[in-house]
Amino acid sequence: MKVIIVFGPQAVGKMTVGRELENVTGLKLFHNHMTLELLYPFFGFSSETWRLSTLFRKEIFKVVSENNTINGLIFTFVWAFDQQEDWDFVEEVCEIFESNGGEIYFVELEAEIEARLERNRSPYRLEHKLTKRNIEQSELELKNSMQKYRLNSNEGEIQKENYMKINNTTLSPEETAQMIKKEFRL
Repeated sequence: MKVIIVFGPQAVGKMTVGRELENVTGLKLFHNHMTLELLYPFFGFSSETWRLSTLFRKEIFKVVSENNTINGLIFTFVWAFDQQEDWDFVEEVCEIFESNGGEIYFVELEAEIEARLERNRSPYRLEHKLTKRNIEQSELELKNSMQKYRLNSNEGEIQKENYMKINNTTLSPEETAQMIKKEFRL
């Protein structure tokens, strides 16, 4: 089983690139907001939402890793590199899949803030992420998170064999997905 972890800051294009990668590889997309949108109506963006989301994700990963009918998974999320709990989460995800013979591929996306602010308003994003429909609030959170967290890695920080970093500021989702497919021979 192949597992592609696509990460980067908000509105960098993780879900959109993930969808294109799903189209060209046949791997299933599990984007970050699939669990968040489920929980938000009950708990907002509270600690309970994050706790339950992490629990759901890990359980889904366990079932997928043991399922012989699924060829692989594309998982997207925002990784705060200055938060140990995010590093721990990534290691847990890797262990879940690797313990069942899975191969992990890391794709980091980065883009200029202007492109991210534009993408934050895209119809596709707003269709799939109800919590982003309040554009003013969403843009404020995007900008605040840049000040609060480090959402892209430093040079040499990720020491994984199957890792690539792509600046997709001027790339289409299709171009980015093709780069990933080619690099990892998916």
